[in-house]
Amino acid sequence: MAKVTGIGGVFFLSQGDGKTLSEWYEKHLGMRLEDFGAAVLEWQNDTAEDKGATVWRVADRGSDWFSPSQSTFMINYRVDDMEALVRQLTGAGIDILQGPEYHENGVFAWIMDPEGNKIELWEPKIWDDKNKK
Repeated sequence: MAKVTGIGGVFFLSQGDGKTLSEWYEKHLGMRLEDFGAAVLEWQNDTAEDKGATVWRVADRGSDWFSPSQSTFMINYRVDDMEALVRQLTGAGIDILQGPEYHENGVFAWIMDPEGNKIELWEPKIWDDKNKK
């Protein structure tokens, strides 16, 4: 059977000016925009042991998982240095909704973009001989 092997892109409509929203992501989350207006995320550059695995999941109707956003989606962005990114975001006046939270698979934090979309930030845990079980 033919099957999906990964996510080739994430595309969503801006509620206002798409260029302005894209520039917010570039400025605050370091997603460098190419000449054609999109950021290209290179999974092979990821240093985590999973080499950039992507999780796909559907939430039940009525779930408050994406709250306080009214959007029907939430994107989890892998980050390379959560502490530094949180400092950058708070320094730019961007509220951290929750986190950083430390879990067995890494560090998480949540913010909102200017259009009210909840964003999950995740710094994957780097597994080495000391913390492998």
